[in-house]
Formats: sequence, C-alpha cells, structure tokens
Amino acid sequence: MGTDAILMDEYARTHRARLVRSYRESETIPQMAWPARSPDLNPIEHVWDTMRRRIVGRSMPPSTLHELHHSLLQEWALLPQQAINDTIASIPRRCQTCISSRRYRTRY
Repeated sequence: MGTDAILMDEYARTHRARLVRSYRESETIPQMAWPARSPDLNPIEHVWDTMRRRIVGRSMPPSTLHELHHSLLQEWALLPQQAINDTIASIPRRCQTCISSRRYRTRY
C-alpha cells in the first residue's frame, strides 16, 4: 500500500474484525469517514455489480470456484475503462442525492 492510502470502510463486518483493526492501527492507515448503509456511494460496488451481471449473463455461467475465478479475471480485463470512469463521475450526483434525501441510499 502506498503512503497516501486511505481505507474506505463502509462498516462491513470484515472491516470491524479485531485483526483488521489491529493491522490498520499498527500501520497507521487513515480511515475515511463514511456513512453507514451507503453502498451506493462506493464506486467499487458498482464495478462489482457490472462484473456480476456480465458473468451471470453468459450463456454458460461458472459452476465451480475455479471457473468463477477465471470468469472474474476475464471480465475485469474486458471491462471498458469508460465504464469505470462513468461510475466515478457519477459519485458527486449520488452524494448530492444522498444528502438531499437523507435516505443514505441512492437508486441509480
């Protein structure tokens, strides 16, 4: 991890584990303030969703863990950079919607 890394913690159980907290503290990794119940504001969640839809939409979806791993690597390589850029560009709009509605979730 680079020296400018910041942990974006959306309060997932795995981020709350004692081992993770200890490591974060020992490495002095700063933590970004992040509203609870807000996966819509996390760009990587949208990228994962895009990849999931592409894999599920295949004529032969993976049936083993090995096939899933291979499919994820293929879809990651095929994912257009523009799709990632569009997701990142949508974040200010998502944040504004969240702030305006006070619902913690957006539905884009």
